[in-house]
Amino acid sequence: MMRKALKWLAGLLGAIVVAVILLLAPVGYVETFCRGKIGAARSDPKMADPAFWRAEANTYLTYPEWHIVYAYDGLAETLKTSDEYSFGYLKSIAGFWSSTCQMMRHADAHGGADGETRLMVHTIGVSFTLEMLMKAGYEETIGRLFAAVRGEDKTPQDLIARDMAIDYAAFLRQTPWYKYDFAVWRSTLDAAPDTDTLRGLERRLALGGEWSAKIAYAQAIAAGVAATGEAKLIIRSLVSDLPSTDLAGLAGVKLVEETPAGAIIETDRYDAFTKIIAAVAAKGGRFVEIAGNDDIMASVLLAPGEVYAGPGSEIARVNRDGFEGDRVLATLKTADLGTLFSAYPAAAGRGVEHVFDY
Repeated sequence: MMRKALKWLAGLLGAIVVAVILLLAPVGYVETFCRGKIGAARSDPKMADPAFWRAEANTYLTYPEWHIVYAYDGLAETLKTSDEYSFGYLKSIAGFWSSTCQMMRHADAHGGADGETRLMVHTIGVSFTLEMLMKAGYEETIGRLFAAVRGEDKTPQDLIARDMAIDYAAFLRQTPWYKYDFAVWRSTLDAAPDTDTLRGLERRLALGGEWSAKIAYAQAIAAGVAATGEAKLIIRSLVSDLPSTDLAGLAGVKLVEETPAGAIIETDRYDAFTKIIAAVAAKGGRFVEIAGNDDIMASVLLAPGEVYAGPGSEIARVNRDGFEGDRVLATLKTADLGTLFSAYPAAAGRGVEHVFDY
């Protein structure tokens, strides 16, 4: 009996070791094969206050986090017309690591990533991979079976899952995931009318379990962030060719000071910053520097196979999970952001999607 127990335990430990190795394999690949020649980081910012400088390489290394945001966008889009099993979980994982590989090379050309940033990218990558594999393993088997038994008409629990996915995807564009109120949606799920279907019960158990796990994980992450300090939620930019009064009149823009090179403004980061850049560019403003840098990356949504015509150059093309068309990642000068927005005005499924700050 003891021998059988030890054999079972050895088998379990072996399976865990193999699983860990497989999860870490993409990290090893990226660190080994996704390196480029280290270029010089920018060392002469016009913005005088070093407290608001950020490493130029980070514009490329911000993308992996956004790939996860876009994956949830795609899942939300999928749930509008189908069920969880229809989402391309494995394709999204592959997209994360292939784009991360390319981003690491471009980051190296701009001074390279520090160890803390690389660790962060790999940590979220492994976490994302594990989550997507678990969702794929469940939704493409048990979840698919219960959806088939249910038929075409979605249960109230399915509709709650859809609405939560849409809300969560929008939330992630501006706020860290661990601040999301999963508890409200778990309560909403518990309060949903019982339609006496197996699918309704299955969704209640599966989603309730997932959201409960995320509540516990989010609390642990929040505690860690509280101990180490949150990332800065504001960014400063140097803008020329636009009167300070016009800049100060834009929503979300705080005028810090005027210099011979232009006006220094302070704004929110993330999705809000892309909207502010568009507003400044629409009035003729030119971004001389952002966080002390004059190179930046942006994503542009194009039709399948459409050629990116600049400004700057295409450095990666990534599949849009859950959507048609291509996501092009382009590197360009901050001064050319106005040209970018003019060339690719935002429209449904096309145009400038996001400008990646640092």
